[in-house]
Amino acid sequence: MVQTASEARPASPSAAGGAGRRGIQPALIALALGGFSIGTTEFTTMGLLPEIAASVGVSIPTAGHIITAYALGVVIGAPLLTTLAARADRRTLLLWLMGAFAVANTLAAVAPSANWLIAARFLAGLPHGAFFGVGAVLGAHVAGPGRRGRAVATMMAGLTISNIVGVPASTWLGQQFGWRLAFVVVGLLGLLTLAALIRWTPSVPAGSGTTVRSELGALRNRGLWIAAGAGGIGFGGMFAVYSYISPLLTEATGLEVGLVPLVLALFGVGMTIGTLVGGRLADRSVPRAMHIGFGSTILSLVAIGIFGGAHPVVAVSAIVALGITSQILGIGLQSRLIDLSPDAPSLGAALCHSALNVGNAAGAWVGGLVLAAGLGHLAPAWVGAALTAAGLLVVATVGRGPAPEPTRA
Repeated sequence: MVQTASEARPASPSAAGGAGRRGIQPALIALALGGFSIGTTEFTTMGLLPEIAASVGVSIPTAGHIITAYALGVVIGAPLLTTLAARADRRTLLLWLMGAFAVANTLAAVAPSANWLIAARFLAGLPHGAFFGVGAVLGAHVAGPGRRGRAVATMMAGLTISNIVGVPASTWLGQQFGWRLAFVVVGLLGLLTLAALIRWTPSVPAGSGTTVRSELGALRNRGLWIAAGAGGIGFGGMFAVYSYISPLLTEATGLEVGLVPLVLALFGVGMTIGTLVGGRLADRSVPRAMHIGFGSTILSLVAIGIFGGAHPVVAVSAIVALGITSQILGIGLQSRLIDLSPDAPSLGAALCHSALNVGNAAGAWVGGLVLAAGLGHLAPAWVGAALTAAGLLVVATVGRGPAPEPTRA
């Protein structure tokens, strides 16, 4: 869900010059379009969960397995595809990833049953993390020295804008014309991204020292797994609420269903603000950014639990705050994981997406459990606050320590 400038190594002057200054901006637009497409498909399901559940004949908590399936696809696909394709040309790999993304979303649109939809969503999640990790490397290459942060920020802008425009728009389309149309639109966005990547991105060979073995060597770092585990647990708190945001707003808060897309757009605005704030905090101190992210996310979830049922304006404000704080947490986590894998930054970035989507899967599952138990639509906020507090406890007790120095040039 988040990217930072630290993810990709700086391109050499000669490498950047090979892309040519005139080709820089279109290539970054293509990457941003990919971020927009992925962000739209990741969060649209949550806004349309009641419609999907009714259409395929399952309960809302059971329909939450569709969200879990996508998250598990990211968890497995991010490190697996990044590692197996360590020697592949970065552009070629991006084309394959986006092609697979477009096909999988089209399959979701025509899925005849809940089980087929779950399978299609799992396939759609596989390219997610690898695309962001590899895209950051390619973006840094075409941007050149001194412009790496701008390159990654441009791709990240696609993801945040998707939550302001893409997710609300696709949610509205799904509510008005059926949820399948939303996935058709995402599939078309994937094809548009593929065409832009073919037209505007240059070939970028893998580094000469990059191998499957060298990428896997980064996994020996105990601190990397602790940080990833803490992020997976802690980020589950946000997804415990956001996975069931539509029934929370309509059943607990009392908003009309037509206002759900507007709240999703406001959440996207919050994410954009959180990205800017989180980047500044991480530049000053990565551990402090993580602690602020954890603590403020807990407070946001508690506010939803307290005010979500009686005060719509305050409830919506707390949801926007959750968008801000979750991005601060995510950027702090991403920076920490990249610091802990200096010899394999793409793998560190991929593991960040795996961790965040462990949180996605765990949050959707736990939130579904408390809903199925009849504890009410605000119960996911309380269990979410507990999950995020557990992640903070892991970071504060066993997740500290200096990052290792790189061992290869």
